[in-house]
Amino acid sequence: MLLDVVVMNPQKVVFEGKAKSVQLPGEEGVFEVLPFHKPIVSRLISGTLSIDSEHIFLMRGVVKVAKNKVTVIIEEE
Repeated sequence: MLLDVVVMNPQKVVFEGKAKSVQLPGEEGVFEVLPFHKPIVSRLISGTLSIDSEHIFLMRGVVKVAKNKVTVIIEEE
């Protein structure tokens, strides 16, 4: 089972595809989302968003996880 991942900024879709895992810089520290993760909505702080082996730097953002879909809205530098 894979996650459906969409990462976007206000101008465009930065990443769209399937992934085994997503690591995000949350306010309480870095956390990882794997398939069957419980639903969550969280603010993100400055750091690196990792989708399998791809990395995206972000200034801040928000993530929503539900039903194996990860939607991330980010603000980049």
